Amino acid sequence: MISGTVAIVGRPNVGKSTIFNRLIGQRKSIVDDTPGVTRDRIYGEVEWLTKSFRLIDTGGIQIEDQPFASQINMQVDIAIEEADVIVFLVSCKEGVMTDDIAIARKLQKTNKPVILAVNKVDNSQMQMNAYEFYQLGLDDLICISGAHGIGLGDLLDLIMEKLPVKEMKSYEGITSFCVIGRPNVGKSSLVNAILNEQRVIVSNIEGTTRDAIDTSFKVDGQEYMIIDTAGIRKKGKIYENIEKYSILRALSAIDRSNVVLFVIDGIKGITEQDKHVAGLAHEAGKGVIIVYNKWDAVEKDDKTMAKIEKEIRAQFLYLDYAPICFTSALTHSKVNQLIPIINEVHDNCTLRVATNILNDVVLDAQMMNPAKPHLGKQLRIYYASQVAVEPPTFVLFVNDPELLHFSYKRYIENKIREAFGFTGTPIRILARQRT
Repeated sequence: MISGTVAIVGRPNVGKSTIFNRLIGQRKSIVDDTPGVTRDRIYGEVEWLTKSFRLIDTGGIQIEDQPFASQINMQVDIAIEEADVIVFLVSCKEGVMTDDIAIARKLQKTNKPVILAVNKVDNSQMQMNAYEFYQLGLDDLICISGAHGIGLGDLLDLIMEKLPVKEMKSYEGITSFCVIGRPNVGKSSLVNAILNEQRVIVSNIEGTTRDAIDTSFKVDGQEYMIIDTAGIRKKGKIYENIEKYSILRALSAIDRSNVVLFVIDGIKGITEQDKHVAGLAHEAGKGVIIVYNKWDAVEKDDKTMAKIEKEIRAQFLYLDYAPICFTSALTHSKVNQLIPIINEVHDNCTLRVATNILNDVVLDAQMMNPAKPHLGKQLRIYYASQVAVEPPTFVLFVNDPELLHFSYKRYIENKIREAFGFTGTPIRILARQRT
């Protein structure tokens, strides 16, 4: 369960991306000594002491008129607004800079918990120098070194202490689904079409939807919860380019959903941003339905649908399990098909396979196509077991997990899909050494 959101902010080249990569445990942000390398917000998940939170890496706040400065500052403003806790990173090597003072004043106006993390404190002498940062007027000061990993555990402890207690709504016994996509692809219109009434503001202006809105409704006696995700939250002078997406609120909605409707604008077609947004649902292990919206406005013949479906499959290879539905929220065309598909996908997300039947499928798959030897060793799968649902997760007990190549894992996944379906849901395959 996600406990909240933390943003790392500071001027350029103080080590924000290094700290971000250390905390999430992977090299996701670009690390470079050139100031201003990180221009967009980058998101990751951090787990600490059985709890987890989202971490945002931001471009450096630049007070001077540098290239990309205004765009970077807009991104930082959005990150600050969305965050529950802010880690203000400064560099002990450079000492207190004019930009640090300006940023500190900006953060004090947010009325949010701010942790002043003094980075690049690599020895005791540097630690003594760090105390000059108290002049910034922030109480929670902690010395760290991103390069050497010093003090990060204490930083995480302090973050956990500052994160507010949040209760994320969950809906037991109700099929919940959310609608995600780039701004202005028709998410709110689709929600209204499904509900068949105007419960959500619909507008062609980017960012109309300010917050995620949960709406309960029934179809044939079955209760559903639809979660409409927000576009860009515009407050004051916070704006974002049309191709930028307010991801945090979508992630929160995805977390609380069983199934995700990923909406594509049929007029504009598939963009790179679509691939990024769809990846959020896939990585979260949720059931996915691809909704090609505004179908009424597409010039088409009897071959158009097959052509577009082929393009979608080519562009979203990782979503080959997701059903595709062509709809028009404006005319309500084929919107009534979504609920039956949602039911099917939800059933597949929660499907449990009997162990004996699963092992018959895995054994047959090995006999039909044994894994190729690697480093003189032959992979042997002794037995398999399903250990979780949402997403369906299977553990293969093998002689050596290192021998399970990605391609063979995908082969086993395909055989499981052939046998049991699992339409609309990702499948997780794990390998464990038999003891």
